Amino acid sequence: MNGVDDKTEVREYFNATGFDRWKRIYGDGEVNKVQLDIRTGHQQTVDTLLDWFKADENLADLTICDAGCGVGSLSIPLAQAGATVFSSDISEKMVEEGKERAIALGLKDNPTFVVQDLETLSGKYHTVVCLDVLIHYPTEQAADMIKHLASLAENRLILSFAPKTCLLVILKRIGEFFPGPSKTTRAYQHREKDIVKVLEDCGLKVKRTAMTSTKFYFSRMLEAVREE
Repeated sequence: MNGVDDKTEVREYFNATGFDRWKRIYGDGEVNKVQLDIRTGHQQTVDTLLDWFKADENLADLTICDAGCGVGSLSIPLAQAGATVFSSDISEKMVEEGKERAIALGLKDNPTFVVQDLETLSGKYHTVVCLDVLIHYPTEQAADMIKHLASLAENRLILSFAPKTCLLVILKRIGEFFPGPSKTTRAYQHREKDIVKVLEDCGLKVKRTAMTSTKFYFSRMLEAVREE
């Protein structure tokens, strides 16, 4: 199926059964063992990125676009730390949940949450972040999306993706034989060298990297900055 069909599937999934599933995963309520493992892995990725931001000691000076923000797992702590955050997601339900969580913590105007897909994002930001979203894009569409996000980033683009390795390809193929009631959207893996090549073509150079690996969650994160 083409990229448009993938996008429609993602939107419908995260506005229906997927929203309830991922709301639990991104929350702190009771979940099953697989969901708990994914929750732990995702939080490790978020915590690693927050540590990067904090180490730079300039959060209060930054404008950040959290592209594919989900329920605000990253946007909210960034806003609490002083950054100005624009948060977007394709799922209306995810955005509404993010707003509610922010308001409950006393954050009214920051982050700014909007329902918007990655293709229509515009503006300029010091840093653009896109965590665990490229898994929904096949290779060609992922490359185009990275180029678009790079055009919005004045200084830095931070991405995470499911790395394409022999082991993970095998595990993915095994899993496809057992979709069951918890079948989600198609999951695309990407070779790191392909992602790096696209970033370099956009004038960005990888500075920091991290890998989060649990039993069911695998995410490679790259920080790429503009070369002077």
